[in-house]
Amino acid sequence: MTTAAEAQRPPRRDWRAALAVYRHPRVIGMLFLGFAAGLPLLLTGGTFTAWLRDLGVELASIGFLSWVGMAYSIKVFWAPIVDRMPLPFLTRIFGRRRAWMLAAQATIMLGLFGIAFTDPTEQLWLVAVWAVLTAFGAATQDIAIDAYRIEAVSQERQGAMAAAYVFGYRVALLTAGAGALHIAAAGSWSLSYATMAALMLVGVICTLIVREPEVARRDSATARLEDRVVHYLNNTSDTGWWRGLKAWFIGAVICPFVEFWQRFGKTALVVIAFIAVFRISDIFMGVMANPFYLDIGFTKDEIANIAAAFGLAMTLTGAALGGLLVVRFGIMRMLIATAILAPLTNLTFSWLATLGPETYGLVFAIMADNLSGGMAISVFIAYLSSLTNSAYTATQYALFSSIMTLPGQFLAGFTGVLAEHIGWFWFFASSALIGIPTILLALALMRCANPDHMPQPGRPAATESPARD
Repeated sequence: MTTAAEAQRPPRRDWRAALAVYRHPRVIGMLFLGFAAGLPLLLTGGTFTAWLRDLGVELASIGFLSWVGMAYSIKVFWAPIVDRMPLPFLTRIFGRRRAWMLAAQATIMLGLFGIAFTDPTEQLWLVAVWAVLTAFGAATQDIAIDAYRIEAVSQERQGAMAAAYVFGYRVALLTAGAGALHIAAAGSWSLSYATMAALMLVGVICTLIVREPEVARRDSATARLEDRVVHYLNNTSDTGWWRGLKAWFIGAVICPFVEFWQRFGKTALVVIAFIAVFRISDIFMGVMANPFYLDIGFTKDEIANIAAAFGLAMTLTGAALGGLLVVRFGIMRMLIATAILAPLTNLTFSWLATLGPETYGLVFAIMADNLSGGMAISVFIAYLSSLTNSAYTATQYALFSSIMTLPGQFLAGFTGVLAEHIGWFWFFASSALIGIPTILLALALMRCANPDHMPQPGRPAATESPARD
């Protein structure tokens, strides 16, 4: 007899059917949306600071201007607006997700063109304004694209969507980094930034081509939750604009978090803890990777060719493999597998520390670490996507993505002190040990919150018709 859990489980695909996921139109489209998402990051980050320094801007000013990147970390504060507020004209024509994507892309293009045609040596304040506008547009685009990615396809295709997104994103980082620097060297910084602004048309064209996801805004649990808000407002003395503002705030900001806690109960604490620790092992060791390579005797060229170029290829391969394996085996099995692989592959760097500057050692360590890291990115994004309710997709995912990086980034600040005190071998061994809680939490989730057995309210089912894609 088939149990309820087995009935909810997506059908296992054979390898040929699993590979076919990368021919899905929306998976292909995510390549270009990933490119649009990744392009602005370095243009308000590393490339931006290189441009300012090249033109002689003071280091103190460059340091202050690096704060524009904080927009990515605080996007959760305006995610409810993207989730619930329609844009005049655009939403009616394109739908709620595509409307916000187009508005954000137009904002990014405006900001980049503004940077391109402003001289920072004469009007640094105006450059700062354009940079803030670009970063705000980029963070808003991230919110809208994440929501679109989650709502556009069924859960079993989320790994492939994540892999396509990562591929496009990484290509964009290469374009906005090395590509922008080469254009600046051959022409000028104005030409470089203007070219990058024009490349945002990749995202605009893709947004115009893809279809708006068809999702249910309210399931029964969401309806009950928001009906309670209506009941509460009907029994208050508030009137006019204050009553409307309160209703919007409760519905857009409070309800997404309440719905998540109601859906998972006490298990929500386990879910949040798992999200917080999943990437700690990778972030912890990643900060010290380049100093480690230099300390043990690798040249800058070797680091660039193997750790950067070869490493990028391995990350993209791992991301594609992760998306394929999610379709073949489901999210939970791959979540446990990558939770084990991530800290385990850190031990290859402990081995490299004893080996010294041998090229084959670096190649093996980079291959192991980046393959597992790419797989983990795809699988984890698919997992986070499975946690959201389509009524609050953007708000809930923005919260999860913030929780995902904050603990690791905080602990990473102490990595230099730790490496100095215990040496490189034990540093990487310790980065593996801190991955043990992740493995234990993943095993706990398999029993109490298995994403392959949970219904996905409002989103396409695993048996969705291709005609609707």
